[in-house]
Amino acid sequence: NHALHKQINQLNWVQTLVYTYFDNLTELLKELLEQELRSLRRLQFQAAESAETFEDLVRSVTHQYLAYIAQRGLLIERLQSEPSISRDHDPTDFGRDAAVTYLAKIVSRHFDLPIEVARAATDISFGLPASAGIYFLRSKANLKEVEDLTVKMIMGSILAVVNDRLKNKITLKQT
Repeated sequence: NHALHKQINQLNWVQTLVYTYFDNLTELLKELLEQELRSLRRLQFQAAESAETFEDLVRSVTHQYLAYIAQRGLLIERLQSEPSISRDHDPTDFGRDAAVTYLAKIVSRHFDLPIEVARAATDISFGLPASAGIYFLRSKANLKEVEDLTVKMIMGSILAVVNDRLKNKITLKQT
């Protein structure tokens, strides 16, 4: 009986402490979700900064995303499924504009693409890791295989845009 009374007092103290910093439970959960997504973005940015090639960049950012989802994805998914907590549908929506702009500049420079084309290709391919994360969580597939497939799909989409632009620049030979 004494142990139960002690636990109830501890819970009351925790609840009082939580409401000192947050107006309600929804605000606490929103902050928890934002903290998770900030951590994910920070890890991805660090991975991008250390990449030496474009494929390294795609692989390292994708790896960080999928590893984080493998570890914390169920928590993020549950928090995001609550309409009062999240406006975003997937973790890639958090800070998306800044991340797409950052990556589009790299794509534009690396592949000599106009920034508008690089931004469109980057923004569209940005959804692939989110789809891969959902697939991984629901199927329990091999993480490395999902990562490899996702990297191939991102690289393939960017290279297809580059190749298409190159083909359109080649003038026809006159006979």
